Amino acid sequence: MNKFKWSSVGLSVLLILALLVWMASGEIKRTETKAPELSAQQNTELSRVEVTTLNARNYQPELLVQGQVLPWRSVMVSARVSSTVKSLAVELGDTVILGQTLLTLTDDGRSAERSRWQARVRKLNADLNAAQSLHSRNLASESELLGLESELAEAKAELEMANQAIADLAPQAPFDGVVNQKSIDTGDLVQPGSALMRVVQVDRLKATAQIPQQAVHQVAEGQLVSVRLLDGEELSGRVRFLASAADTGTRSFAIEVEVDNPQQRRIAGGSANLAIALPEVSAHHLSPAFLALDNNGKPGVKHVSDDNKVVFSRVRLLSVKTDGAWLY
Repeated sequence: MNKFKWSSVGLSVLLILALLVWMASGEIKRTETKAPELSAQQNTELSRVEVTTLNARNYQPELLVQGQVLPWRSVMVSARVSSTVKSLAVELGDTVILGQTLLTLTDDGRSAERSRWQARVRKLNADLNAAQSLHSRNLASESELLGLESELAEAKAELEMANQAIADLAPQAPFDGVVNQKSIDTGDLVQPGSALMRVVQVDRLKATAQIPQQAVHQVAEGQLVSVRLLDGEELSGRVRFLASAADTGTRSFAIEVEVDNPQQRRIAGGSANLAIALPEVSAHHLSPAFLALDNNGKPGVKHVSDDNKVVFSRVRLLSVKTDGAWLY
């Protein structure tokens, strides 16, 4: 036991002596507070830079906004009278033309009502003709004539309403288009205002979007627009409407673009990116790697000035993509 304790003490002493020897033999370093002075050769030798001359080219910038594509027209044909659906003349997806009957409602005695008023009008016409003949011979008073004329006018108004009620039994397509929605079937009871069928026109489309207030001055009616769909396809159109006042909630301006769709592609209701062609400008094209920011966070590039000095100048970015940036 005593031997073990003496061995431990001896080992500790040896370690302490070794540490003191190492500390005594180490180098003493001194920290300098000043940067070393440059030699005369280093002071006079400037850095070399590689220079490439870039010439401005004509470039047509685009204003990109996200929007949606809608049918040119979309109307829900509704019932105008209370009745029951008798038969359907078209089905979902059918192409219809202006004035084509979509469905037929039950008559429910309306034809008989029209016949009654037709007879009433014929009788009053005959009575009025007879009264006018008697009045010419001073055998009928002026008040009798006026009374018959009033009754005839009232009967004609009732007949017109009866004719309209019968016409409303056969709702028609409001324009050339496609039946995109059907809300009724044979035997359904409908009331005035009940939704029947929705007809949409898709041979022409309209793309809508919102233009930021800081860019609205760049857009005008008639400008070309490329409508880029999510599947990569593109359609061309023109600006047909630009709001004169901003939306109070978003502070942006509504825009509507007319787009031809002769093949009637099924894209109405989907999203799209609208690239509005802006006036052509003279700009430079270079790698985005050359772009930098100044102290205020504004983009710019370093270039060689007329007196062969490297300077930093702010630029306006027109487009930045992986293959290069357009700026001026």
